Amino acid sequence: MSLLVIGLSHRTAPLSILEALSEDERRDETLADTLVRSATVDEVVVLSTCNRLEVYAEVPAFHPAVAAIGDALAAAASIATGTERNAELVDECPREPEAALAARADELADHLYVRYDDGAVAHAFTVACGLDSMAVGESQVLGQMRAALAQGQESGRVGASLNELFQQALRVGKRAHSETDIDGHSVSLVQVGLEVAGQHLGPLGSRRAAVVGAGAMSGLAAATLSRADVDSLAVVNRTFDRAQRLAESTGGTARPWQDLGDVLAESDLVLTCTGAAGHVITAADLRASGGRRGGRPQVFIDLALPRDIEPESDWPEPIPGVTVIGLDELGQRLAGRAEGREVAQVRDIVTGEVASYLTKRVAQSVAPTVAALRARAAEVVETEMARLDHRMPDLDDATRAEVELAVHRIVEKLLHTPTRRVKEFAIDGSGPDYAAALRELFDLEPKDVANVDAPPRRARP
Repeated sequence: MSLLVIGLSHRTAPLSILEALSEDERRDETLADTLVRSATVDEVVVLSTCNRLEVYAEVPAFHPAVAAIGDALAAAASIATGTERNAELVDECPREPEAALAARADELADHLYVRYDDGAVAHAFTVACGLDSMAVGESQVLGQMRAALAQGQESGRVGASLNELFQQALRVGKRAHSETDIDGHSVSLVQVGLEVAGQHLGPLGSRRAAVVGAGAMSGLAAATLSRADVDSLAVVNRTFDRAQRLAESTGGTARPWQDLGDVLAESDLVLTCTGAAGHVITAADLRASGGRRGGRPQVFIDLALPRDIEPESDWPEPIPGVTVIGLDELGQRLAGRAEGREVAQVRDIVTGEVASYLTKRVAQSVAPTVAALRARAAEVVETEMARLDHRMPDLDDATRAEVELAVHRIVEKLLHTPTRRVKEFAIDGSGPDYAAALRELFDLEPKDVANVDAPPRRARP
């Protein structure tokens, strides 16, 4: 059994592909369900954030699992230019949907990264510490990993291997934030967006701002705007109660969804992150807002994936005074920031934690063999004591207890050194497979080792 991570993120894929993969609200559930029902994956967790989609899996064999996960990811989205390109691929192979799927998988493969065993562990810890995030050092990913693990546990798709990996990754992430100043180094997407907005609008203290949405990212946006001391802050959300709660906590004013057009026209700066499947603000909305403002400069920061604002490439013509800043531009600006001493400290923590985890994992890999060997020895002792009882039925209890204790001590002394050394050899990684040698020498059945190795699993629904 081996750990495998396959995914794509802002580092490997353009926004259009990440957006295509985020359009289906049930994508993660469907993807995980498809994989765990196959023969190629035993455990699976799907980690989805605004700029990454990753499949963590415990697999019996590498190559079949890579192929299955790649196909599942390709089936989850329309690759390249969206549904139009997807339709082209199907048209090219009208009688062979499998060929169309293979073509999409090939196209997606250019953007995928694969991490295996040691590399998968290192990647999980790096992600948990925020080192692989668009905003290096951000802590939001810890909550997202915790939620992904909980979903896997509730659905019965997570067993001992991925549970241990994610639990340790969460501990490593917490350690990084508590033992270093990585939080101070981290610059959020919202902060970078406000820096860019300031270049277009000047000081934000005299500007009217609005937040569209009331989720976690919208909450961060509203809090950041409040600290920036904007002139006024409006919060718009489809569910008015949520908008009201966010507005009250940040000193803003809640506005009903039907006022969105008015709010856009009134605001110099708009940050949006709704999580909606389609565009919440279209080019027509932007043009109407710009027209009511008489061309006065206005900045929109789109933090959503899929995008809340219709992309500029789809506008019939430029809209005077309107500037839209999306995740692409924010990511490029964040990538240009130098890593500080705090990031190096976190990398050192990750390196040490990976080494410790792998050492423990190797030791655990031989534990079932050692346990099976000791169980076999206990069976032998029990059999011999039963034979003694048959041959010497008049043996008094005190003498029998002394004999049994002596036999146990002999067995323990004989097994102590080989069982200790087999763990040391496994951790060292050099030489032959001594655990396999023990299984062969003592004729341990595979099922005996497997019974120790496989704790009870929750039944899948």
